[in-house]
Amino acid sequence: MDHVSLMPQYAPVVVVTQRQRTILERLCRSSTAEQRLVERAKIVLLSADGVLCVEQAASLGVDAQRVRRWRRRWADVIGMLASAEAQEVDDDDLEALVLNVLRDNYRSGVPAKFAAEQLAQIIALACEEPAKFGLPVTHWTAGDLAREAKKQRIVDGISPRHIARFFGGGGDQAAPLALLAQPQDRRSGSARRRYP
Repeated sequence: MDHVSLMPQYAPVVVVTQRQRTILERLCRSSTAEQRLVERAKIVLLSADGVLCVEQAASLGVDAQRVRRWRRRWADVIGMLASAEAQEVDDDDLEALVLNVLRDNYRSGVPAKFAAEQLAQIIALACEEPAKFGLPVTHWTAGDLAREAKKQRIVDGISPRHIARFFGGGGDQAAPLALLAQPQDRRSGSARRRYP
């Protein structure tokens, strides 16, 4: 006779740094943000504050499975986000990463092809001026960034499409990555970006 384990399932621990919390709270207050992103940001914040999944579900008017899904998804990327912060990405780039995690196109169930450290190094590379690497352009494209990441031996290979998806872009691999279109010194004083 087979015995089914009745051990309780524990929700993954959700950790949010102060910088991430600031981004998530701003998203929750935004009147222009998509409601699904606001809901997911609230789930992450409540999870980080130790609120149980069933309590969150009741409070937000959603099913507990949805809360568990987004709690697990955030837990899966804690290392990647921490690595990005350790690489000293600026607030706009960190915000783009957080939004990318909260969007539907992120698939936590698929095994990660790249380590969190590699993704953080790609972000750091993208924050550099292309001219520093001998490229005769002023803005990174997904293709340029993919080639340079391989040349710098950050990854063995990565497609321009993967780079564009990682930075929240669409399928146009030749278009400059809007997130990285301005040098660091010009981005710091720029106005806050509106949420999608």
